[in-house]
Amino acid sequence: MAFTFQSNHDHKSCIKGALADAEKICVERGQRFTKIRRLVLELIWQSHRPLGAYELLPAIKKAGFNSAPPTVYRALEFLQEQGLVHRISSLNAFIGCDHPGHQCSSCFLICDQCQLAVEIESPVLANAISELSSEMGFVVEREHLEIVGKCRHCIKDTDKNKVEV
Repeated sequence: MAFTFQSNHDHKSCIKGALADAEKICVERGQRFTKIRRLVLELIWQSHRPLGAYELLPAIKKAGFNSAPPTVYRALEFLQEQGLVHRISSLNAFIGCDHPGHQCSSCFLICDQCQLAVEIESPVLANAISELSSEMGFVVEREHLEIVGKCRHCIKDTDKNKVEV
């Protein structure tokens, strides 16, 4: 389900895969994948842009659920605990996990222009972090790396809008 910065991406396929993965993981772990948890995960996967809890409230209310912030935060907390979503700290927002069901380091490329975010998994990067922290006598409990820049589409748009003097 890995996503790349491409314009012809099929989000429906991502949503379908994410929901199937979530159902499987919850069954394996004896967890309940309730309707509200399912809806929140589906909303998160509708785009590859991180969404804040308050951005989810209108759709949750429209679906007939209690749209109080604690309801959303409880669902997001559950999804995080199961490794189905990640929290993007710098944006105070959440995004679907491309690699649910196994422990991975959280590394994201985030476009600061269009807010698109892509999770990347790199054994080379994970090994470098492990080696460097070990050399310093540091024990890593969790990794979360956010790399901010511009996606190729925003770079193209910026180049198109440049006016030569």
